[in-house]
Amino acid sequence: MEKVPSFDEAAENMGAELKAPIIKQEPLQVRVKAVLKKREYGPKYTQNNFITGVRAMNEFCLKSSDLEQLRKIRRRSPHEDTESFTVYLRSDVEAKSLEVWGSPEALAREKKLRKEAEIEYRERLFRNQKIETFWEIPSQRSRTASVFFKGPGKVVMVAICINGLNCFFKFLAWIYTGSASMFSEAIHSLSDTCNQALLALGISKSVQTPDPTHPYGFSNMRYIASLISGVGIFMMGARLSWYHGIMGLLNPQPIESLLWAYCILAGSLVSEGATLLVAVNELRRSARAKGMSFYKYVMESRDPSTNVILLENTAAVLGVTIAATCMGLTSITGNPLYDSLGSLGVGTLLGVVSAFLIYTNTEALLGRSIQPEQVQRLTELLENDPSVRAIHDVKATDLVLGKVRFKAEVDFDGRVVTRSYLEKQDFDQMLQEIREVKTPEELETFMPKHGENIIDTLGAEVDRLEKELKKLNPEVRHVDLEIL
Repeated sequence: MEKVPSFDEAAENMGAELKAPIIKQEPLQVRVKAVLKKREYGPKYTQNNFITGVRAMNEFCLKSSDLEQLRKIRRRSPHEDTESFTVYLRSDVEAKSLEVWGSPEALAREKKLRKEAEIEYRERLFRNQKIETFWEIPSQRSRTASVFFKGPGKVVMVAICINGLNCFFKFLAWIYTGSASMFSEAIHSLSDTCNQALLALGISKSVQTPDPTHPYGFSNMRYIASLISGVGIFMMGARLSWYHGIMGLLNPQPIESLLWAYCILAGSLVSEGATLLVAVNELRRSARAKGMSFYKYVMESRDPSTNVILLENTAAVLGVTIAATCMGLTSITGNPLYDSLGSLGVGTLLGVVSAFLIYTNTEALLGRSIQPEQVQRLTELLENDPSVRAIHDVKATDLVLGKVRFKAEVDFDGRVVTRSYLEKQDFDQMLQEIREVKTPEELETFMPKHGENIIDTLGAEVDRLEKELKKLNPEVRHVDLEIL
């Protein structure tokens, strides 16, 4: 059983504890972490944003002389043709506009008046559009005309002239003989002529300069015209040929002398063959320039206008052969059913060509990638650059007519970008600035200054890579590098 101390023993123990020396304790030290106060960025802070001179004059109704008195800041230009350009602080521009116009209300009234004047000018410009187009845009007309003297434009114009003459003489032969096959061939030539005129319209539209509404230009007009041409061949050529052939089978009619029809078909075969040869030579030259085989170039419809001419004239040569064969069988046997079968054969041939044109041009309009070898070369250029850590989601889209749009998400190496910035700095001055940083407020002043310059260095790296990509592949016209 545990012994309980008596009252006297407890008192003696308490006295001994009080007489013992007191141990001195170390003071408690607490480290307080300096935390930068979070800043609320309101509308007032955005007054430090930059604004270009053009925007300043347009949005605040100022003159160029008004901007000369303001603070000017040189910034890295986003455009390839200029190294840097001048911007102004938005707060300075707003203050200057109030000084010029007196009050926000007066500035608003002036904006309204200028807007009304602009609308009136546009209406007047629309009313006089024909006169202004004739007198003020000779360069546009000359550029449009020049495309028809070389390349696909030349092929289209040759095809229009030859098919127009063939159409005229075939209709004369059909009126004289009443042959269903000759009628199909006349309709075939008529549809070819109309479609080639549509191609010429598409070519002339495709060379127009880009505008704010269509920033990437009108290059796709060639594919649109070719697509409509394919639909036109089916609607006009194939259906009429089938109709006339079926009516010939149901109600066969005797055919007159076919001598003139044979002569016209022979002439048509020679002329269509000549046009086909011109189209083949143009496509071979273009395929060689692209480093592609002739078959692959045609199947991918890289040159839609010349492709249409090639297929239409191939169909024309085969159609003339079918028509002549069926008319010959009719002459030998005296049975007009062969002639009607020839009309159906020509209609089927037109239907096949139409389906191919619709398919290939639809694929092109949907947007397709360039050759895998070209994508690989562009990708390797980025991956081998020291400032790039990795790239993702690479897309290289053919915008037609030798224009490519390249897009990639780039993970930049921040150490390399920072070193690139530091190589251009005075280290002694920077070290002195670092030594002077003692408080969070001084640190807040030091870091944004160099942080903004590092962001500008990153932008310069993006510009450099874009120029190198365009140099490696001149067809690359638009580069979108997204920073991860």
